[in-house]
Amino acid sequence: MNHGVYVSQQATSVSTPVVAESGVPFVVGLAPVQAADKPAAPGTPVLCTSWSEAVEKLGYSDDWATYTLCEFMYSHFKLFACQPVIFCNVLDIPPAKEASAAADVAVTEHKVKLPIAAINDSTLVIKPAGGAYVSGTDYNAYYSGEHLVVELLSTGSAYDAEQVNIAYNKVKASTVTASDIASAMENVELCLTLLGIVPDLLCAPGYSQQSTVAAAMTAKAGNINGLFRAKALIDIDCGASGARAYSDVLTKKNAANIADEDEIAFWPMAKLGDYKFHLSTQMAGLMAQIDTGNGGCPYESPSNKGLQCDGLCLEDGTEVNLTLAQANYLNGIGVDTALNFMSGWVAWGNYTACYPSNTDVKDYFIPVSRMFGWVGNSLVKTFWSKIGRASVVIGFLRLFIDSVLDSANIWLNGLVGMGYLLGARVEMLENENPLTNLMAGIIKLHVYMTPPSPAQEIDFVLEYDASYVTSALQG
Repeated sequence: MNHGVYVSQQATSVSTPVVAESGVPFVVGLAPVQAADKPAAPGTPVLCTSWSEAVEKLGYSDDWATYTLCEFMYSHFKLFACQPVIFCNVLDIPPAKEASAAADVAVTEHKVKLPIAAINDSTLVIKPAGGAYVSGTDYNAYYSGEHLVVELLSTGSAYDAEQVNIAYNKVKASTVTASDIASAMENVELCLTLLGIVPDLLCAPGYSQQSTVAAAMTAKAGNINGLFRAKALIDIDCGASGARAYSDVLTKKNAANIADEDEIAFWPMAKLGDYKFHLSTQMAGLMAQIDTGNGGCPYESPSNKGLQCDGLCLEDGTEVNLTLAQANYLNGIGVDTALNFMSGWVAWGNYTACYPSNTDVKDYFIPVSRMFGWVGNSLVKTFWSKIGRASVVIGFLRLFIDSVLDSANIWLNGLVGMGYLLGARVEMLENENPLTNLMAGIIKLHVYMTPPSPAQEIDFVLEYDASYVTSALQG
């Protein structure tokens, strides 16, 4: 028997929303991990929140044609100042290397510069005419810029050498195929368990233009962990056998079977000074930048927002100049591009790749489609903890359902209040919840929501009004 005053606490019936990530890219490609201080394991998702962290884990090279992740790293961190990024490097050094035969190399200022592809391991052998130099005593080897630098030490016998004989193994990046990239896209499934993050932008710069890679990206974009959705950012091929003019793009788009609501297609490439970027790379940065500015909500279109480029080009560097009519033609076939028309270089296009064959507004408008994915992802993360609750079994079904409905409606009402949705509600409809389903613990809740559509076209009608002449004369 108790005697006194007692206090107990009861769990809050309304759940705090767990908002899904937005503008977080998952990028598959190659990185010069042989030059990294703390190289990440191949095929493993690696979270990076800064340029220095990415360089530390992946290395860096300006050879973007070979090391495709470096293009994305430079664009996202240096140009758009966005984070985080999840990288997945598929370059596995042990099987992806070949021997470089021993050769005499001239020494300049006590240093020899080998290509960055050279691997600094036990196969790096430096010697004079006879014997061999010792690492740490006669020389040190380290990566700097685009080189593996061998520096002869003043404490050793090699310091005054004018020529040394060097043999080493080097990276053979050509062993990586499009099939490897497509297979690695499956590793997006690991992001939630390893990093606690579900990325919503899937990228593979330099490879997404290949149909096998695009198909793998699209498959995962529509079904990550069997629960979540993302967008696959895909480039239309603008290489030697690709679309060389805007009028060729539709043929290449159809040939690659790029026509899904989970795909956003781009053509051609962007350039900034001597750098060339796949347009998907810059668009990922732009979308992340816009989402961040909107509190992590993807309700705003990237169209007509500034890119970090000074022109468009094909893969070989050939300059591309698009008129407004040509850019609009690309938009009309479900391909987004860039345009320099009124206010500098901006992204141009509001449509996903399913347009014009799919005319469902929730599928073909980029921000509307992304909002549906983001709201769905957030609902899964918020209410996952409710799975397995005994309240459904022991007779408190109505209370359980009401707590879910109240939690979801409060969150959606907040999005409406911030202008991210025009309206939204969650209901439990009787015709969607037969008794047999409820007995089996299956509950279906219907979400009605309307994200704002982007301004696609504004028409002014000009008419001469003669009444103003009369008014002027009377005045």
